[in-house]
Amino acid sequence: MTETMLDVKKLANYINGEWVDVEGETAPVINPATGETLLEVPLSDKTAVDHAVEAAKQAQKEWALVPAPQRAEILYEVGHIMKERKEKLAYLLTLENGKVLEEARGEVQEGIDMAFYMAGEGRRLFGQTTPSELQNKFAMSVRAPIGVVGIITPWNFPIAIATWKSFPAIVAGNAVVWKPATETPIMAYELAKIFEEAGLPKGVINVVFGSGSTVGDAMVHHEDIRVISFTGSNETGRNIAAECGRQLKKVSLEMGGKNAVIVMDDADLDLAVEGIIWSAFGTSGQRCTACSRVIVHEDVKETLEERLLHAMEQLTIGNGTDESVRVGPIINEAGINKIKKYIDIGKEEGAKLLAGGYEMTEGDYGKGYFFAPTLFTDATIDMRIAQEEIFGPVVSLIPVKSFEEAIEANNSVSYGLSSSIFTKDVNRVFKAQRDLDTGIVYVNAGTTGAEIHLPFGGTKGTGNGHRDSGVQALDVFTEWKAVYVDYSGKLQRAQIDTE
Repeated sequence: MTETMLDVKKLANYINGEWVDVEGETAPVINPATGETLLEVPLSDKTAVDHAVEAAKQAQKEWALVPAPQRAEILYEVGHIMKERKEKLAYLLTLENGKVLEEARGEVQEGIDMAFYMAGEGRRLFGQTTPSELQNKFAMSVRAPIGVVGIITPWNFPIAIATWKSFPAIVAGNAVVWKPATETPIMAYELAKIFEEAGLPKGVINVVFGSGSTVGDAMVHHEDIRVISFTGSNETGRNIAAECGRQLKKVSLEMGGKNAVIVMDDADLDLAVEGIIWSAFGTSGQRCTACSRVIVHEDVKETLEERLLHAMEQLTIGNGTDESVRVGPIINEAGINKIKKYIDIGKEEGAKLLAGGYEMTEGDYGKGYFFAPTLFTDATIDMRIAQEEIFGPVVSLIPVKSFEEAIEANNSVSYGLSSSIFTKDVNRVFKAQRDLDTGIVYVNAGTTGAEIHLPFGGTKGTGNGHRDSGVQALDVFTEWKAVYVDYSGKLQRAQIDTE
């Protein structure tokens, strides 16, 4: 496969079932492994958002009347098409995002799985029936669509996260306006084509390309968008939450993590190393679930360090389209500069740098954005490198003396997305899954690998309580409606005493 798989040189918005050319400013979509421009993405203005919302608003009225099992048939077809095109989608994902093909295939598979899973929910949009307190009266609750949904997705999982949000919204009877990241718009273009081919009615999904400050801001402020589902930075998420709160608009936020692997003194160290390497350096550490802390019992710290260093030496770094490569590039220069800043911070704070810590610029590396897998040791829980999200291939070892201290260290950060513990003690396992203050807990596995049929999200600074994936995602995109049917033929008043 080659970059000739791209069938356009400039993307267009997808509004009301039509590809709409955008005049004006564009931004280049850069292959982070080679520095080459793949195509141009338009930087739309507020007017494009208005058009997309109007199309969605009109389409949603009809879409909501389509029986949910029929809505689901569209998602089944989307899943089948994605499955047929999995290899192409994975390759294009690697071109624009940089992650290695193995991971890109896994991300596309998440989207396929989500299509089939949420299609199944078309026959399971369950409500509840409950006894009424009055005679000859029926009581039930049902899910109702909200209307127009706005989704704002990041560059690090450009198709998976989009499916986590759009598929439950669509099967529940909503229409969608989607702003993908400008760094990775090709997946949005491809998914819109798949929706079109699958027969989704015009206006049910609309894609508007552009910056967060313009397109994203217009979506958040638009009174006809009644839900915003956002994945991205804490700063942006806080601003979105504040504005949505002012409008009494529903908002779902997923904003990152500072995830830890706990390695106890009885752990299978070889297994722990595998889990850490995959979690810390997969997607070059650019995952909200990436392992950036290893909380290790002091009795096995030195052995773990040695094995981690050996495993890191085996990592192949380069262009993700090369099947032998295991670590791809950083998304852009801004990402590189942020990582460099934290390397300096870690050194100044007194952590010991054991490996990496530098940008790779020799030979072909200089054409893209590559950073060497990095390992700090002797970090403490109050260091910035142990508290703040770096979003790169940087992991810090924090020694502890006990299980209780390990739990406390894990919970010491402002985030609460994912955590992991390696131990053979079943008592510790159950205490850990109870006491680790994160939305996701792994036992004898790394901090990544969420499955689409379980809720994805976290506590504290990671989000605002809502979840992507699983049936819980439907709560974001539906309202609960209580329905009472009184067939007594007379006025009955609940809670009113009668003689």
